[in-house]
Amino acid sequence: MEDEKIKHEKWSHPLLQYIGTQVLDLRRFKRDQILMYLTGVGLFSLGAKCFIISQLGTDPLDVLIISINNILMLGMGVCSAIVSLFFLTWWMLWNKKYPPISPFVTTTLTGLLIDLWSWLGLGEYLIARMNGYTLLATGLMLCAYSSALIIMSGIGIRIMDLVVLTMVSKWNWSFTRAKMLIEIGIFSSGWLLGGPFGVGTLAFLLVIGPLIQPFMDMNARRFSLKNYGLTRVSSAY
Repeated sequence: MEDEKIKHEKWSHPLLQYIGTQVLDLRRFKRDQILMYLTGVGLFSLGAKCFIISQLGTDPLDVLIISINNILMLGMGVCSAIVSLFFLTWWMLWNKKYPPISPFVTTTLTGLLIDLWSWLGLGEYLIARMNGYTLLATGLMLCAYSSALIIMSGIGIRIMDLVVLTMVSKWNWSFTRAKMLIEIGIFSSGWLLGGPFGVGTLAFLLVIGPLIQPFMDMNARRFSLKNYGLTRVSSAY
């Protein structure tokens, strides 16, 4: 009886209850939502891998994650989780409530998949067949299209965008202003820690956003995919 009471008290902690509720809420997602989300995360990890092996720079978040991994040598998946926990903790303290877990899942899963592509030798395979700029262009297309899928799934959101939306809400800033501040801050931190920087980093900032809405429109028109998330993102960017 005493053991059952201790077990009940252990799982009655508000944070554990909240996480349990978030996990159970996954059941409400439809099959096509989950398929869009997983496909989006998989393609985004491939795009990020193309960015990395192009050696022309990568997106700001990966600049930070790579720099941390170069120091800790724990793998992209673990370092992605560390960055996710930092932003989720920041969001939680700022908003005084528990954050959603989907951004943590998205960022960590992306990092783990990048580790998987490395383990499978995908980088060496692509480098032998594509030059740096082709890899960069491929990475841009994959990241833009996968971002459209993730947004349309209504499940995931990039981890830093949680903080961006809070800045918009609390400070009445435009989304673009807040996002650029966060992206520059993330990149600067990663670069100072030794992360990669190049034309690919600038290309990510300038190209990805404008391509998301056309890809969303294409998915809806040509593939009849339902938009469970934002119906328009062009104004946000």
